[in-house]
Amino acid sequence: MVGRASAVLGLVAALAAYDSLHARLWSASDWWDVAFLACVLIPASFALVWLLLPLRTARGLLPAGAALAVLAIVLHVAGLHIAGLHTPENIVKFFAIVLVGFWFLGYFETAAWVVIVSLVIPWVDAYSVWKGPTKVIVTHHAHVFTTLSYAFPIPGEHTAANLGVPDVLFFALFLAAAARFALRTGWTWLLLTVSFGVTIALAVGFSLAGLPALPGLSLGFLLPNADLLWAKLLAARRERPDTSG
Repeated sequence: MVGRASAVLGLVAALAAYDSLHARLWSASDWWDVAFLACVLIPASFALVWLLLPLRTARGLLPAGAALAVLAIVLHVAGLHIAGLHTPENIVKFFAIVLVGFWFLGYFETAAWVVIVSLVIPWVDAYSVWKGPTKVIVTHHAHVFTTLSYAFPIPGEHTAANLGVPDVLFFALFLAAAARFALRTGWTWLLLTVSFGVTIALAVGFSLAGLPALPGLSLGFLLPNADLLWAKLLAARRERPDTSG
């Protein structure tokens, strides 16, 4: 656990340093920026979720997440920022969402519940992004979306790619579910992380303001674990008592 704590601190320091210096780094094409985000920045950020996995069974996750959320709000109101981005707020917000995601998993009694959620949320997210609340917020209240999202600063620019709160929350929930239900945790982390890079690449490739990330995230959970999840569903069905007759 000490080693994980040191790794978390090291990664946080590296991400904070990048956030503070990114605008003075190289300026490249959109596709090089996508490659950097997908292959470096996103994996580095979500490696924190992997390192925090032992906390998924800890007590007090919701109060801790709520306290960090309040701290993020205080930092936002105070306007504490580095190089034009609210770096401390960004990092604190990330940890708050992850802890709430771990806490939320406690309500899922079986892997089947996670499967059901993974099949439903892509449709909800797609509707929200294309026709629902997310579209309204992004189109007419962009500052609200920025506040309620985690930012990945673009090197050489004063802009960032953003993932919404639900995207980070369900990443944490799916990864914690893989660990809790003895699924392929390593492959799950990899495909969940890759899904974000693919979503950003598709948005850039089709010149879209944004794409729903939860469809890809759900696939990132289901694909590496499909056979194990199916086996668990069959086992649960066999164990269910026969109430007919």
